[in-house]
Amino acid sequence: MAIVDSRQKLIDYALRNLGAPVIEINVDEDQIEDRIDEAIQFYQEYHSDGVVRIYRKHQVDSDDISNRYISLPENFLFVNRVLPFSSAQDGTGMFSLDYQLHLQDIYNLRQPGLVVNYEMTKQYMSLIERNINGMQELTTFSRHQNRLYIETKWGDSIKENDYIIIEGYETLDPDTYRDVYNDRFLKKYATALIKRQWGLNLIKFEGMQLPGGVTLNGRQIYDDAVQDIEKIEEDMQLTYEMPADFYVG
Repeated sequence: MAIVDSRQKLIDYALRNLGAPVIEINVDEDQIEDRIDEAIQFYQEYHSDGVVRIYRKHQVDSDDISNRYISLPENFLFVNRVLPFSSAQDGTGMFSLDYQLHLQDIYNLRQPGLVVNYEMTKQYMSLIERNINGMQELTTFSRHQNRLYIETKWGDSIKENDYIIIEGYETLDPDTYRDVYNDRFLKKYATALIKRQWGLNLIKFEGMQLPGGVTLNGRQIYDDAVQDIEKIEEDMQLTYEMPADFYVG
């Protein structure tokens, strides 16, 4: 079996599954390209293997502060959270409260019963942080604008040349990671979409008799393809799709 590692190989694979070159597949090249785009888009948005969790470092510049948002790449799908960029605790480095607390972490956690005390202390410090600085992770991400809005005091809480860490999910570009084209779900789904297009093209000629007594039955091809698509999407939701709270930070 040939490895499908490019867009054209995926198209060839789907057409062979439908019977080409033994059977003529009555679908225009532009229609095939559109169906492949739809298959890849569906795969990237709903299939767990179509995205990758990423931590993106961003250095704030004057444009970010002026715009009051951060521009993200087009393949950024979801934003979970923005890691804290300031602290309410006094001191920095080895003089910070966090640092002094962690100095004793390893030793204290060896003693029975002190894990609970450690957890309660961390929760208390988190409560102080929220009350003084507010919710630093209050964000809004507009995917179609590719903008991450952070509800904070720009120029104060976030200053020019500061670094922030964005946790989120990016879609995998199949032209970069060519193994995506060989995904079993994507191959089946692309084939079903092209089959549906084939049936839709033939429906207008339904009942027309060709030389030799052959009758076109585009409706049957279309209905079979619709059933295939429904079954594939159902299997995807039950097997490959992550839970509804997958992208909740």
